[in-house]
Amino acid sequence: MASLAANFSGFVLFFPIGIHRLLSSSSLYIQNPSHFRSKLWYLSDPKWKNLDLYLLLIALPIASLSEFFLFLSFSNHPTYRFSFFQQSFAVLAFWVLIILIIFFEYVNSFFVNESFVFVFGGVVFLMEYSVMDKGISGVAGVVYGLLGGLTLVCSFACFYLSVKPSAFFAEFFLSSGLVFKGTWLLQIGFSLYTDVFGLKGCKKISISSLTPQMDNVDVQCDLNEDSLRGVAMMELLFILHAIVVLVLVLGLFGVLAGNRNLRGCEAKGPLLSEHDVSELEMG
Repeated sequence: MASLAANFSGFVLFFPIGIHRLLSSSSLYIQNPSHFRSKLWYLSDPKWKNLDLYLLLIALPIASLSEFFLFLSFSNHPTYRFSFFQQSFAVLAFWVLIILIIFFEYVNSFFVNESFVFVFGGVVFLMEYSVMDKGISGVAGVVYGLLGGLTLVCSFACFYLSVKPSAFFAEFFLSSGLVFKGTWLLQIGFSLYTDVFGLKGCKKISISSLTPQMDNVDVQCDLNEDSLRGVAMMELLFILHAIVVLVLVLGLFGVLAGNRNLRGCEAKGPLLSEHDVSELEMG
């Protein structure tokens, strides 16, 4: 249960982070595959360039509070009220994850290591998955179920990186999953929460239209055939999103492989410098 604004906010959160991770991790891997190691956050130098990390530190608690206020406003409907409370808690967990990343990167505490933060990230994604389809059914349930699958991919990638941070395929799945989550959230916002881009024969979901008599939230379709057509259309759109995201991430990887000047500054370091020197000596 959300709105176009909430889904657009999710797109703004996940899509840039996924692209940034993909570019930075691919740069590291292409420079020297044998020394690749995934990072919690690919920081830029100087530190003020990491504006996205600091913005999340401010934006996530605001988002959590907005969900909490929705929780308070649904006092007459226990199902929706509990759902908004769970969503608020999940967003807050992402905020704690950002704090742990900042704490690890800048403090280097003995008690907060890289593996622990990756495990915590996997748990947070599982927490998000557990509350994703609460109080939702029908077409909307199918749509959010597909989003839940992407969330599980991100979760399992985090767990795998906690054990083996040198696994580039896990980093690739995590980055691609974040990009996919972002684009799919935007698609959900347009398809379920607007009339202009909504499904044919179905009305958009509106929080103002929710009543205590409703057991689950779903788009209101005139006919059962409209509902079935809506499910088929969203599944087709999901496949199209998958193809576009796959072409995008493979295209970015290919461009980085063919042009050294486009690789991120995060791909530079002592190990890579030694590798470049050895290549020149061999040449």
